[in-house]
Amino acid sequence: MVIKNLTDSQSERFNDLQENPELASASDPVDNPIVLTRIRIRISKKYHQEPVISRLVSDYGLTVNIAAALLGANARDDGWFHLQLQGTSQQINSALIYLNDLDLEVWHESEKANDW
Repeated sequence: MVIKNLTDSQSERFNDLQENPELASASDPVDNPIVLTRIRIRISKKYHQEPVISRLVSDYGLTVNIAAALLGANARDDGWFHLQLQGTSQQINSALIYLNDLDLEVWHESEKANDW
């Protein structure tokens, strides 16, 4: 998976979670405020029959808004999605690990992105 534009602290947290996935299970609402993260993702045709985006909701507890999508006719090509993910940092990081495990291309958008 390709992740671009992560801050140093997000990158460190992502690496920590890859090495110690049990860190993602802690859920203290005071320490884990709800945040909004924007990503762009390419889902290859290999995963067209898999509920990749749905699992972000059901398995990781995220609220997902599809801000934009580009799909080829009859789903013969890769799909591109601009997603807004809402949840705790731990939920989002766990979801990013899931996407990494699928080896999908993901671009992390800065909060100042205006091109949505």
